Amino acid sequence: MKIVIETIPHKDQRYPTVGDWFFNEKGDLTIQVPDLGDWKQEALVAIHELVEVVLCKSQGVTQEQVDEFDLKFESSRPENDLSEPGDATEAPYKVQHCFATGVERLLAAELGVDWHQYEQHLQEL
Repeated sequence: MKIVIETIPHKDQRYPTVGDWFFNEKGDLTIQVPDLGDWKQEALVAIHELVEVVLCKSQGVTQEQVDEFDLKFESSRPENDLSEPGDATEAPYKVQHCFATGVERLLAAELGVDWHQYEQHLQEL
C-alpha cells in the first residue's frame, strides 16, 4: 500500500472537514489536510488521520461507513455546532477517532503546540 499525505487548500476538501482519508481503486491511501500555515499543526492533523485510518482498517470500519456518517452529520449539523463528527456517540469510528485525538494531543504537547489555540485555528476553517 502506498500512503500519500498532502496539504491542500481547505476549500478543496471533499466535504467540510479538517482532515480526510480515502483509498483509491488500487488500495492506496491518501490523507489530505488543510493548509494551516503552520507545519506542526498540519502534521498533527495528518498524524491524527493516519492513526484513525490504521485503526479503522484494522478493526473493520470502512471508508464507506465513515464517509456516509460524516456526510450525514455535516448535512444535519445544527447552526453554530463546532463538534467533530467522530466525537458523536453514534459515529462508527468513534473509538478510533478518540484514540487518534489522544495521540494528537500528546504530540501537540511534545511539539509545543498550544492545544486551545490549535483547536481555535481549526474551528476557524
